[in-house]
Amino acid sequence: MISHTAPDRSCSGVALAGGPSERFEGCAKGLLEVGSVRIIDRVLLALRGATERQFVAARAGAPLELYALDVPVHTDLRPPLERGSLIGLHTALSAAGGDVLVVAWDMPFVSPELLRALRTLGERTHSAAVPEGPDGLEPLCAYYPHATLDIIERQLARGELRLGTLLDVLPARATLTRDDVARFGDPAYLFSNVNSPADLAAAERWLARTGRAGASDHQSSHLSSPART
Repeated sequence: MISHTAPDRSCSGVALAGGPSERFEGCAKGLLEVGSVRIIDRVLLALRGATERQFVAARAGAPLELYALDVPVHTDLRPPLERGSLIGLHTALSAAGGDVLVVAWDMPFVSPELLRALRTLGERTHSAAVPEGPDGLEPLCAYYPHATLDIIERQLARGELRLGTLLDVLPARATLTRDDVARFGDPAYLFSNVNSPADLAAAERWLARTGRAGASDHQSSHLSSPART
């Protein structure tokens, strides 16, 4: 059973922003709207319910003026040719100077309750806390202590950019099991992302029918699970 007592450490909530999407004709996925609300704003709202401060980690050269955000935006510190989710996590931990909760900016249905449970688990175990979804671990919606930064930098020095490799080499990692995740909603929805126009249309239909995000729905298979790097 996961404890839900209030956390006693400071933590930053970080939306991991990607670049333009070819599937959306060059539009950045996080700036698309679901239910008339931009996906990145949905992500930041969920993070606000679980962390003391929030910011966006963005690719170097991203058109930041288009984001029109009320939170800081930190761009990648690594060379532009290095791309991928691990680079975004490196930026998040470097800019935060402490522990982080990260969420990919194209995941519209992550809830603050789920994020608080991840934070509590990570702070209690003094380790990364990664939830389990229908397709396995979900490292793009997870808690990482600041000590993870040193491990990432050693991995990048070897030229290893895969986020899955980071999970394998972490000295300690706690898992929020699928059963625990299910207490906050259908895991297929909580970890879905808008990765194509079909995903966006399915998300809009679901919201129109239910009027809320985070509940179980029989069309969850039409939304994509987050891509893994």
